Amino acid sequence: MPDQHLSLPQERMTIIGELDSASFVPWIQRHAAKLGLSHALSHTSADRIELLIAGAPELIDMMEMGCSLGPIDVWVETILRRPIVDDEKQR
Repeated sequence: MPDQHLSLPQERMTIIGELDSASFVPWIQRHAAKLGLSHALSHTSADRIELLIAGAPELIDMMEMGCSLGPIDVWVETILRRPIVDDEKQR
């Protein structure tokens, strides 16, 4: 992810369902870009997509809502979100 979002909240978002990753992954990338979120995909498959995302909490919430509604050719069952905490912040 670009350095510009290092000071903003970072989360790991896991999307679970019946996912057509060939169409959903580009959709996710476009949606994140429209919201101005920094993102990086860490896993893609037909039933799970994981991404690291950084930005304002409200925009990450909007990303979750957008993904839950998603394009018509996917069925999102669950979205899990976990904050990413730097080792320095834990000390």
